[in-house]
Amino acid sequence: MNVDAVMDYDEVMAAYEPVIGLEVHVELNTASKMFCSCSTSFGAEPNSQTCPVCLGLPGALPVVNAAAVASAIRIGLALNCSIATWCRFARKNYFYPDMTKNFQTSQYDEPICFDGHVEVELDDMVFTVPIERAHMEEDAGKSLHVGGATGRIQGADHSLLDYNRAGVPLIEIVTKPVTGCGAKAPEIARAYVGFLRDMMRALGVSDVRMEQGSLRCDANVSLRPHGVTTLGTRTETKNVNSLRSVERALRYEICRQGAILASGGKVKQETRHWHEDGEYTSAGRSKEQAEDYRYFPEPDLVPVAPSPEWVAELATTIPPSPTARRAQLRQQWGFSAAEMRDVVAGEALDLIEATVEVGCDPQAARKWWMTELTRRANALGVSLDQVGVTPAQVGEVQALIDEGVINDKVARHVLGLVQAGDGSPRRIVADHGLAVVNDQSQLQAAVDQALAENPDVAESVRAGKVQAAGVLIGAVMRQMKGQVDAQTVRRLIEATLTD
Repeated sequence: MNVDAVMDYDEVMAAYEPVIGLEVHVELNTASKMFCSCSTSFGAEPNSQTCPVCLGLPGALPVVNAAAVASAIRIGLALNCSIATWCRFARKNYFYPDMTKNFQTSQYDEPICFDGHVEVELDDMVFTVPIERAHMEEDAGKSLHVGGATGRIQGADHSLLDYNRAGVPLIEIVTKPVTGCGAKAPEIARAYVGFLRDMMRALGVSDVRMEQGSLRCDANVSLRPHGVTTLGTRTETKNVNSLRSVERALRYEICRQGAILASGGKVKQETRHWHEDGEYTSAGRSKEQAEDYRYFPEPDLVPVAPSPEWVAELATTIPPSPTARRAQLRQQWGFSAAEMRDVVAGEALDLIEATVEVGCDPQAARKWWMTELTRRANALGVSLDQVGVTPAQVGEVQALIDEGVINDKVARHVLGLVQAGDGSPRRIVADHGLAVVNDQSQLQAAVDQALAENPDVAESVRAGKVQAAGVLIGAVMRQMKGQVDAQTVRRLIEATLTD
């Protein structure tokens, strides 16, 4: 591992202004590919979802996917973009082993969406991110590197190519240079990509699973001395696949570029690769300019000319922005600003909303997702939505608590059994005999035993030291294996001692 020299982040900020630019690729969830009828389903056998069109075989002619165009327009409208009345596809020529045709069908100087902006929240502040364009294109295939320790090309014995992804519809969303962010630039980038992910999910155009590559970010950054208006030389960190990595990759690049400039060197314009394990970037290839791609209009496709009536119809389907939605939900749920920030940062908003929709109290839903289930997800190293418990099951657990069937301690045990696949919460409580004991004779017997085994503690409680009752409550809870309400036990202890 050859890690470059880096400069302290605060020292870089004192001398330079970072300028960021983000290129986000959104893989659309259409049933078929951009220019052919092949399936886009994820996880199929390699090279089983291909045809002469997406393989680029001679004589095969593409046809534009109308559903993908509709999704592109809806995305543009959600990003406050202007929608082109006429646009064309172009050929972007370059060689990659996973590029079947040696060119990518994309859009160049005539994108379908342009000149937009979005507002993202960070620490109770709102930042405007200008959007240059959102254009349609097709995805490439996927290279699988075999024989190395990390799955990367470095150290691999050979590579395999899977063209199932070749031709899958993509929307590339490109920002203009984002200035004025200062030291918060990496955090704003993370917030922006998170905004796009939430917006795409609300639109229903993509599952935006970064770990599966259906949302990918190329993060650009350059530095310039304070007071200078010209842009510095940028680097582009390719295919960053988590919100956390977007922030950390940019922070690392800022520190790396700062060290180069401070030593009198020059930053090289190139692509970089983010290494999650070591949290550093490494050099990729020299970054081509637009003219190096030899763009020219795609001769096999007719122009796309969405009518004003169609655009107006699609505009009626645009949901509220994630910022507006969060404000609305926060008001409905009664969350504080800090609670809502934690929920968003913990990527629990959708899960809590779904739990509330099945009848759960919002604060109870927040408690379970942000404590017990977050703990379990962290222990497994997975995201919250992969922890193995659904919002409906969380709602059912809370309903059992509200009904007095179980208490919080038993509920945590039940969630563990749900996670293990033992069945629904109600079935687990019934099959394992986990319901809270309400039989007064059993409770009284347990209280009498605790008092007999702890006479000094019982005398302290009689003398007015009510905090000592915790020892007696704990003893009863152990006898009853936690299947009893603590407040009920406290009241019974107090009643027994005052008789």
